[in-house]
Amino acid sequence: MTTNSKNPIVIVDDDSDDRSLIKDAFLENNPDKNFVLLENADLLLEFLKTVPDSEFPSLILLDLNMPGKDGREALQEIKKDSKMHHIPVVVFSTSSLDKDRIISYELGANCFLTKPSSYQEMIYLTDAIVKLWGS
Repeated sequence: MTTNSKNPIVIVDDDSDDRSLIKDAFLENNPDKNFVLLENADLLLEFLKTVPDSEFPSLILLDLNMPGKDGREALQEIKKDSKMHHIPVVVFSTSSLDKDRIISYELGANCFLTKPSSYQEMIYLTDAIVKLWGS
């Protein structure tokens, strides 16, 4: 199964302002991207189980700390599932703790990034993510 540029980037964050800000930053340099915005890990897993394989996301940006099932649990489920494990997952968190970074990589994250403090940095970072992951 391969993804292409039309497959969505999924942004999972419990903060609606962060979801919108991240999407807007992506769109600054990549206006042709498609997005799915989800507010928690349960919705992410439900989405991944119902979407056809050909429409799997090209990338998942996953917040760690969310109510209910958190990003760590979702990451673990995605990476253990033979149909979904290939989807690149970038943990995108306010945390800069080494323990969060280490556990994210141990659970199979492709990258761990701390959310930047300015919108300009967010634009730069999201553009780099698209260039790196080819989303």
